[in-house]
Amino acid sequence: MLTIGDFARLGQVSPRMLRHYDDIGLLRPDHVDSGSGYRSYAVRQLGDLHRILALRGLGFSLEQIGVVLREDPSIDQLRGMLRMRQAQIEHSVVEELDQLRRVDAHLRAIEGKNAMELHDVVMKTTTPLRIAEAKGSAPGFGQENLGPLFGRLVPEVLGHLGQQGARPGILVGYYEEPDNDGCVVLHAGFVIDDQAVDDGDAVSVVELPSVEVASVVHHGSMEYVVPVYESLVQWIEDSGYRLAGRSRELYHEFDGNDLSRNVTELQMPIAR
Repeated sequence: MLTIGDFARLGQVSPRMLRHYDDIGLLRPDHVDSGSGYRSYAVRQLGDLHRILALRGLGFSLEQIGVVLREDPSIDQLRGMLRMRQAQIEHSVVEELDQLRRVDAHLRAIEGKNAMELHDVVMKTTTPLRIAEAKGSAPGFGQENLGPLFGRLVPEVLGHLGQQGARPGILVGYYEEPDNDGCVVLHAGFVIDDQAVDDGDAVSVVELPSVEVASVVHHGSMEYVVPVYESLVQWIEDSGYRLAGRSRELYHEFDGNDLSRNVTELQMPIAR
């Protein structure tokens, strides 16, 4: 018989670990002195300890290891457990590599010439949006082109919702791919959720589907948003993704008198 200290040294573990394994019923000592409570182990138990350590080294939980020790699974069952663990590790590796690419992208953004607040980029899956919108064409991107168009479209949608007795939710804008002449079509509207709203002459009810996006929050006037978009596109490419759809702008807070108070979320759909 071996004392807990001797058995711990033989198995190259700590006595504290052996006591924990005893407490959870994973590896009971061969004998416990009724008077002193001292634990003693048999040399043959070293095989059980090695199996525990080997399975722990493969990433199995103590609960899973307990099942293996109690039920002594067949080779086929053990093979199935190992294949499942293999798949979990492969998935974890993929996630870690994705994280590594995003960290690298953050470093590039911070160190680049357009060092924006891209440390706050979030990848997420959006919820579907039902919006009432109007659309129009502008000669190109930029606040000088899109600002007046927003100023025309937004009142059109608000007027239509007022006639329908509907309450406008958050303001949403998104764009179509520019034409060969550089003109861009802007869609601007308000989230209406499940409110009953009919189409109008210039207003349509559309569903924006759920998509995976890279998202960043822009504070202040949209006059300064172009460099943020450029940096976000670079971040997406550096992270190993590609653009996969129309960008969206969610205007969470808008103050026409003090544009510095505006809070706009920029969302760019992405795919691997």
